[in-house]
Amino acid sequence: MKINFLGLVMAMLMSSVIAFGQTKDRWQQAIKYEMEIDMDVETHRFDGEQKVVYTNNSPDQLNKVFYHLYFNAFQPNSMMDVRSRTIKDPDRRVGDRISKLSDDEIGYQKIKSLKQNGKAVDFEVVGTILEVDLNKPINSGESVTFEMEFEGQVPEQIRRSGRNNAEGISYSMAQWYPKMSEYDYQGWHSNPYIGREFHGVWGDFDVKITIDEDYVLGGTGYIQNPEEVGHGYQKEGTEGGKGKKGKLTWHFKAPQVIDFMWAADPDYKHVKAQVPNGPELHFLYQENDKTKENWEKLPEYTVKAFEYMNKTFGKYPYDQYSVIQGGDGGMEYPMSTLITGERSLGSLVGVTVHEMFHSWYQGVLASNESLYEWMDEGFTSFGAAETMNVIMEQGQENPQSGNYRGYLALAESGYEEPLSTHADHYVTNYAYGRAAYSKGATFLGQLRYIMGEDVFYPAMRTYFNEWKFKHPNPNDFIRVMEKASGLELDWYKEYWVNSTKQIDYGIKSVLESNGKTFVTLEKVGEMPMPLEVSITYNDGNSEMIYIPLRIMRGEKSFDSNVKTLADWPWVFPTYTFELDQPASNIKSMVIDKNEGMADVDRENNIFNAEKHLEPTFNK
Repeated sequence: MKINFLGLVMAMLMSSVIAFGQTKDRWQQAIKYEMEIDMDVETHRFDGEQKVVYTNNSPDQLNKVFYHLYFNAFQPNSMMDVRSRTIKDPDRRVGDRISKLSDDEIGYQKIKSLKQNGKAVDFEVVGTILEVDLNKPINSGESVTFEMEFEGQVPEQIRRSGRNNAEGISYSMAQWYPKMSEYDYQGWHSNPYIGREFHGVWGDFDVKITIDEDYVLGGTGYIQNPEEVGHGYQKEGTEGGKGKKGKLTWHFKAPQVIDFMWAADPDYKHVKAQVPNGPELHFLYQENDKTKENWEKLPEYTVKAFEYMNKTFGKYPYDQYSVIQGGDGGMEYPMSTLITGERSLGSLVGVTVHEMFHSWYQGVLASNESLYEWMDEGFTSFGAAETMNVIMEQGQENPQSGNYRGYLALAESGYEEPLSTHADHYVTNYAYGRAAYSKGATFLGQLRYIMGEDVFYPAMRTYFNEWKFKHPNPNDFIRVMEKASGLELDWYKEYWVNSTKQIDYGIKSVLESNGKTFVTLEKVGEMPMPLEVSITYNDGNSEMIYIPLRIMRGEKSFDSNVKTLADWPWVFPTYTFELDQPASNIKSMVIDKNEGMADVDRENNIFNAEKHLEPTFNK
C-alpha cells in the first residue's frame, strides 16, 4: 500500500507540473496604486497616502509581502553607503557622499500605518525593505487591499533620485514611494537597494501630487487635469493654470507600467513634438546658454529615433514619452527618462536614444534587470547604437564595434564575471558595467552574425510582440530566436551568459600539395562559433567559405555565392578544408572579415601572402 500511495502522489505531482508547464502565458501578479502626496518645498518632505489593490495570480499562497523603501538607502551606514565606500572602484557620483549627509539632507520613507483589508498589520522596516506579516494569507487568485500612510524626505541628489541636482533641477523623483516587491515564478525579489537595477510588478497608477503652483511637472503617465495645471499641457489655444493659488494638485494616470517617476522645477520649459503614428513627446528642461541650442534640436532627432525604433524593433505601446532634464546622468523609467542636459548635441541625442530604448526592454518587456541586467542594458545598448548610426548619419559598417571593444577590454582585464551574475553582486563596478552594457550588446551582435540579418531583425520584433508585459528570461528569448532561425542556439546562450570562455580562432597552416591547397583552422579559445572565411585571389576572384557548427543542427542562409562546408564538431581543435587553387594564387585569407565575432585575437585570423612568403602560417 505504501508503494502504491507514493506512486499515486508522484503521478499527481508530475501531472500538475506538466499542466503548469503547458500553460501558454506565464502568470503575472497585478497591482493598482492610488497615491496622494503633499510636498513641502521648504523642508523637502512630503506626507503621503497609498491605497494598493494587490492580486495574487500565482499558484501559491502568500503569507508575507515586501515593499521597497528606496529613499532609506540615502542614509549614513546604509548598505548602499557601505557598498559605495568599500567596493574596489567606487562610482564617482556616490563615493563617500552618503556617509556625510546630515539629518536634513538624508532620504527616508517612514511608514506611519499599514492596514490589510481594513485591519492593522505588523511590519518591520529593515533598511530599504518593509517586511509585512499578513493577518490573513493571500490565496491564489485573491485580491487584497493595503492602505498606508507614510512620510518621505527627498535626499540631496546623489544617485538617480533627489533634490537640487548639479544642474539646478529642484526634484528628480524616482523611487520615491513605497513600492511592492515582485513575486514571480522564482519567488520574492526583495533585494536591498545598493544603487543598481530593479524589478517590478505590472500595475496601474493613479497619482495626485500637490506642490507649489510655480512648479512644472512631468514624468510617467498622462495628465488628467491639463486645463487646471496648464504649463503647456492644456489644449492649444486654451488658457491653463486655473487651479487653486498657492498650491496646485497634478493628477496623473499610468496604465500597465512597472514604476512611476516624476520631476519638478519652477524653471522648466515645456516643448512638445509628435511622432507620426506614434506617441506625443514632451521635453522639459531649463533653458539657458548651456542647453538652448541643443535642446531646440533634440525633438527632431527624437522623432526620427522613435520612427526607426518602432519599425525595426517593435512598436512602442504608449501614447506619450517625456524627456526630462534631471537626475545624475541618464536613467530610464516607464514613459519617461531623467537625463542631465548640459551636453553636446551628440551626447544629448545619444543619452536620449539610449534611455528611450529602455522603454522596449525595461519598460515593456521588463525582464528582471537585477538578475538579467544584460537583457535590458545590453539589448538597449545594441538598439541605441543601430539607431544612432541611422539618425546621426554616422556611416558605420558595424555600429556595434564600440560595444565589441568594450567587451574585449573586459575580457582582457582579468575582472570579467559571468553574465549570469546578479547585478548587485559583481565584485567591481567595471565588471558590471562592461558586462551588462558591452557584453550584453555583443550577445545580440554575434547572434545576428550567427542567424543572418534577414532572420535576426524580424525575430527581434517577434520577441518584442510575443513577450511584452510578460517579464521574459534568457531562455524565453533564445527560444524565439531558435524558432525563427531553425537553429539550435542553447549552446551560444550557455557559453556567452554562464561562462567567461572566449572566442579565438586562427589560421594554423596553408599548405600546397599537387596544385591544391589545404587550409587548417584552429580553435584556440574555448568558445565555439560558426566561421566565415573570406579568400581573395591574385587573379581578382574571391570567395567565402562558411563552416557551421554541428551543435547548431542547421546553417545560416546566404544571398551571395557562398560555399558551405561540412559541420565542425566543437571538440575537434582543428578543421582542414581543401581549395581548388594553388597557394601561390592566394592573396589573402581572413576569418570573420566583417568582424561579427568578438574574437579576442584577430592577428591570427589573417593570412597574407606578402607577409607569409612560404604558404604556411602558424600561430
